[in-house]
Amino acid sequence: MSTRRQARECSLQMLYAVDNCNMPPEDTLESFSQSLPKGDDYKDFAIKIFKGVCEKKTEIDLLIEKYAKNWELDRMAAIDRNIIRLAAYEIIGMPSTPINVIIDEAVEISKKYSTKDSSKFVNGILDKLKAARKIN
Repeated sequence: MSTRRQARECSLQMLYAVDNCNMPPEDTLESFSQSLPKGDDYKDFAIKIFKGVCEKKTEIDLLIEKYAKNWELDRMAAIDRNIIRLAAYEIIGMPSTPINVIIDEAVEISKKYSTKDSSKFVNGILDKLKAARKIN
């Protein structure tokens, strides 16, 4: 597994803790500090994604709702919702990363952490959401 994937997975775990356990982002980051990937570049990558999603959560959620036809965020499985948030942030906030890489990583992470049908769900929403990079 690539270290960037490990960074994404760590970010996902932190986002899940914030979302489901109502942990403040600062406390979550401190709590997960030992779990962050080794190497400054990867550690920084994980923190950047986590903080980016936390800071732009309202904007990201509105964007997801726009492209997730007939799905409200609170009806989505928590892990899927946070995988999509993570990838949505990368799509709109990290233009140097190719969209197909972002989507592939999100799909693979969903296969690992969610249900067998989640990868199709995540892929479907992110495939529509990739149009947001062209707009922004």
